[in-house]
Amino acid sequence: MHGNLTVNFSVLCSVFTFPKHQKLKSRKQIDLLFAQGKAVQASPVKLTYLYLPQGTTLLQMGVVASKRHFKKAVHRNRAKRLMREAFRLQQQPLHDWLQQHGGQLFLFLSYNHHEIITQQAVIVSVEKILRKLIQKLPTHVVAS
Repeated sequence: MHGNLTVNFSVLCSVFTFPKHQKLKSRKQIDLLFAQGKAVQASPVKLTYLYLPQGTTLLQMGVVASKRHFKKAVHRNRAKRLMREAFRLQQQPLHDWLQQHGGQLFLFLSYNHHEIITQQAVIVSVEKILRKLIQKLPTHVVAS
């Protein structure tokens, strides 16, 4: 407790996490995502997404930073870390949408810039992309 402010850390931790089951790692799902998915972009980040209305409620996300843009692995890793952190902080509206509508949502964030920009700029970019995504997702689907 700090002054009049009481913070429930367990609630905060559950909202702002990026657990292992949310990581998109299945080759099959990644291939399906890029074969049938759609894209949204807000420079320097591009989001490829695929929504499947059937199945259990699931949100999975992967990240990539191109070797063509970043020759050194340390720079690619930093770009990916920035995108994961931005997604982790901005993911709650997507979870709320999935709770309402159900289905599976697969996301893939790509960093498409030759230089690493600030963390705040990446957060703003990811926030714009997620807002665009929620607008593009179907609204008529109802969870069963």
